[in-house]
Amino acid sequence: MIRDITLGQYFPGESGIHRLDPRVKIIIALTFIVALFLVKDFIGFFIAVVALAVVISRSKVPLRFILKGLKPIFIIIIFTFTVNMFMIGGEVLWQWKFLHITREGLYTAVFMAIRLILLIIGSSLLTLTTKPIHLTDGIESLLKPLTLVKVPAHELAMMMTIALRFIPTLLEETDKIMKAQMARGADFESGHILSRAKSLIPLLVPLFISAFRIAQDLAMAMEARCYRGGAHRTRMNAIKMRLRDVVALILLVGFVALIVVEPYVMEAIL
Repeated sequence: MIRDITLGQYFPGESGIHRLDPRVKIIIALTFIVALFLVKDFIGFFIAVVALAVVISRSKVPLRFILKGLKPIFIIIIFTFTVNMFMIGGEVLWQWKFLHITREGLYTAVFMAIRLILLIIGSSLLTLTTKPIHLTDGIESLLKPLTLVKVPAHELAMMMTIALRFIPTLLEETDKIMKAQMARGADFESGHILSRAKSLIPLLVPLFISAFRIAQDLAMAMEARCYRGGAHRTRMNAIKMRLRDVVALILLVGFVALIVVEPYVMEAIL
């Protein structure tokens, strides 16, 4: 399950989505997340699914690879679904002792589960189609106006990108530690969910040691290359807005307009 996590991974490609300006992709990802919270009915989610399907097909990233990233958070989705289904009052559809399922609870549970799935897929597409160095440049460029108020934009962008970049590395280290402990008789798969969670505690100490070792190696490598942050730093390939980026932003405006206007249109029709 650990190796199924796709957050922070980059899927190499030369598609139109890969070639978009990283600043545009960051804006699109953030706007898509905000738009998901503006959706008020399932028709809005249908619009979001269609838009997401178009982006996935244009990115040439295999759908199976993207959906694989949902496996690790499947428990969170089930938990969110269950809590909303049983905890919201309304018209009772099923009841057993103190447990009951209401029409409103079931509607909200499905609604929240779809929102969570789309949010994760939309977020993962940003890292899957953007190289870490380009992601750093894009974040730094978007945060650059904050340097007027003494906010270290470059350092913030670097920290965020390093955090995303090393998620797959730490997952690989976790997988190695788990296999080493399983070879020594550790059991991570049998028992109920609480016992399996408890069996993961011995992983924390070696994982923290490994994380500190990786951080130290990275710091020494950056220092050996005379890294001095964003001051007077130049780039071999400067990021520039192109026609495809303008088209992508126009389509984004259209998508947000559809999400915002759709409830009022449906209300007028009905």
